[in-house]
Amino acid sequence: MRLGPQKIVVLAPHTDDGEIGCGGTIAKYIEEGKKVYYVAFSIARTSAIENGFPENILEIEVKKATKTLGIPDENLILFDFPVRRFPEYRQDILEEMIKLRKQIQPDVIFVPSTNDIHQDHQVVAKEGLRAFKKHTILGYEEPWNNIVFESRSFVVLEKRHIQIKIDALKCYESQRHRTYLTERAVWGVAELRGTQLEGGYAESFEVLRWIVNI
Repeated sequence: MRLGPQKIVVLAPHTDDGEIGCGGTIAKYIEEGKKVYYVAFSIARTSAIENGFPENILEIEVKKATKTLGIPDENLILFDFPVRRFPEYRQDILEEMIKLRKQIQPDVIFVPSTNDIHQDHQVVAKEGLRAFKKHTILGYEEPWNNIVFESRSFVVLEKRHIQIKIDALKCYESQRHRTYLTERAVWGVAELRGTQLEGGYAESFEVLRWIVNI
């Protein structure tokens, strides 16, 4: 008998947010044979052009990154909402989430923290709560965007899971300038959360909704 959630949906405002917030957890779930769906709502064309890259560079990179994590191609779902303008498309984003809920019928949803200050992240977190209110929802951390973060849930990870997360993040060559994507930063957060459990590695999540079926 298989225990625990079997179908997991990761809602990422932009490509790489899901890997940053729960890449180790994704790697662990894949290893355990669970179905993981990765949904990115923007491939950030404008940002890519502003930084001198082809407009579809993040689409290319997220496909490499999710493949590195072990997510099947058919479980990667990409939208093309304009970066930094999600509040204008709030209803459209909600409707896409509702379609995904009906199509996938997931057990657990991962969204950005509700305390994330990025406007796009806020929309995905809030609309995720609306669309999946009858599901367990966990909020992942992206420390540079979180004024506060309540680490009330943990997924214990092995060193190999963190390494897979790092390997996935390395696929985002266009984002190498981001200080939070350095190996040192990723290991640091994983070790910090592991320290809260008295050793090892972990990823931490806010409990936004917890559904128990007994």
